[in-house]
Amino acid sequence: MGAEFRRKGVNLLLGPVVGPLGRVVEGGRNWEGFSTDPYLTGALAYETIVGVQSSGVGASTKHFIANEQETNRNPETNHLHQDIAAVSSNIDDKTMHELYLWPFQDAVLAGSVSIMCSYQRINNSYGCQNSKTLNGLLKTELGFQGYVVTDWGAQHAGIAAANAGLDMMMPATETWGDNLTIAINNGSMEASRLDDMATRIMATWFQLDQAKNIPHPGIGMPADVNAPHQKVMGKNAESKDTLLQGAIEGHVLVKNTNSALPLKMPDLISVFGYDASGPDLLGVAIPPTSGTAMAQNSTLYIGGGSGTNSAAYLDSPIDAIQRQAYSDGSSVSWNFYSQNPDINPTSDVCLVFVNSYASEGSDRPGLSDEYSDTLITNVASKCSNTVVVIHNAGVRIVENWIENENVTAVILAHLPGQDSGRAVVDLLYGRANPSGKLPYTVAKNSKDYGDLLHSSKSDGKYWRFPQSDFTEGQFIDYRAFDLKNITPRFEFGFGMSYTTFNYTGLQVQKTRAFSIYPPAEPIVEGGNPHLWDHLFKVSTTLHNSGLVDGAEVAQLYVGIPNGPIRQLRGFEKVFLSSGSTAEVTFSLTRRDLSSWDVNAQQWALQRGEYHIWIGHSSRKLPIHASLTI
Repeated sequence: MGAEFRRKGVNLLLGPVVGPLGRVVEGGRNWEGFSTDPYLTGALAYETIVGVQSSGVGASTKHFIANEQETNRNPETNHLHQDIAAVSSNIDDKTMHELYLWPFQDAVLAGSVSIMCSYQRINNSYGCQNSKTLNGLLKTELGFQGYVVTDWGAQHAGIAAANAGLDMMMPATETWGDNLTIAINNGSMEASRLDDMATRIMATWFQLDQAKNIPHPGIGMPADVNAPHQKVMGKNAESKDTLLQGAIEGHVLVKNTNSALPLKMPDLISVFGYDASGPDLLGVAIPPTSGTAMAQNSTLYIGGGSGTNSAAYLDSPIDAIQRQAYSDGSSVSWNFYSQNPDINPTSDVCLVFVNSYASEGSDRPGLSDEYSDTLITNVASKCSNTVVVIHNAGVRIVENWIENENVTAVILAHLPGQDSGRAVVDLLYGRANPSGKLPYTVAKNSKDYGDLLHSSKSDGKYWRFPQSDFTEGQFIDYRAFDLKNITPRFEFGFGMSYTTFNYTGLQVQKTRAFSIYPPAEPIVEGGNPHLWDHLFKVSTTLHNSGLVDGAEVAQLYVGIPNGPIRQLRGFEKVFLSSGSTAEVTFSLTRRDLSSWDVNAQQWALQRGEYHIWIGHSSRKLPIHASLTI
């Protein structure tokens, strides 16, 4: 999951991951996506696709659509030799458009050359043979011109999948090949469909001008990776600063009592926790706990599954802390293995590193683990200045110790990649000022997520055809917390800084005349082009009122009549030196202000009063205005 709001830059490219949106809070693959919010996900997917494809590399955007859990994601045969279908994501038309399709619309608008269809079923039809979603929503309504490719092994039909809009299958197929020719000859498939499949695939070559951008004869996998072969160095020295900055901005400071951070050249630093070290240091194993949700024996810099990555190098937290101590003349003590370590009473600060793991293929067993929580509590009981750093692949509940007065600072570090240690030490010592914001909601109690905490199971009347009913509609994450008036521990969009920011003044200006429905136009990539007409300009003044230079992510939320209380519809990161001021402006498009009209089958503006908020997070919105349509 993307660890903060930012316009440009990703650490590790898996192909732009638009889904899952994190509907299921324990979802094992949530870490691969950007956010639980469709607007934020779509904005970052757009930037990612444009950036990737500007270098001549095609982006494959996934997973289309509503791939929201790993449990029962594929059909399987149980121990009794009974076939069980993949889970079905059952979604109504309005929810589909306003939540799950929204970010894919941005991906198509960006020109993504490929869309990957998902494993599970959608309204009881497999995602890679679902004509409604592939032919209807994607290729017709959104005007997608690229090709649809399966996730690995997600083809479950032959000609039916081709007719439903599937263009390419991986890794291999026995149902296509010559069978497509037979189908055309017997009339069960039109030759034009085969031409369309080939055209969509080959058009990618021309769209990306790969005749110029790809070196001859191209670079592929060797026949045997274990035999001597030409090495390919994909690194670029110019990317080092971008990767480090992305790692830094992915950290979110969520607690900082009495300015415990940044550190000021402490004499003695004590470091604890299995996550502080590099892989296999001394080979000592951490005792596992039942249903553990942690990755043991190493700092967690990326999640698991097909999206994982082997870093070019790994700078662990203890490595970076040791370098800093050498520079400052400080002393460092450490114990990575004890859950109840002895602590030098003269320690100026105790740093505790733990993590929260997630991986493709299974959903998480929980949002915390007993081993890590006990470790934190034990250290805090002996050290009055305990700073906790969590590398987390998704939501991490912190309630067991967050209000402990000896826990003075907490950083949700997410998955920073190869510069894990360097990034966190730059933040701990104030060379960098935290600016990350949470792209999800952290509850006080796991039960606050309600029915969306766990994945849907294979049980009940339709246990052989598992069903996941999206009856909550749009109300996931902060939308649900707002609807039910539940106070979270850390709200969506929350994140602290070493400085302070103030907002003053909010102006809303209509910029053009418009109708309730968008004017009819031929569909282009992204849909009706009038959806991106700019209807209103919103502006505010942002002031850095603290003593430190820093960046603030100004967030704009809109309350649409008859919709959720508020929805993110704009964000902008602004860097300000101490004491300086800047004007921040947003443009609201027709789509930003519209709801999906299921009867008219198009986007429509709502008549009535719209509320506009700008501020620090979804719950801290100091300025408010309204507009009427």
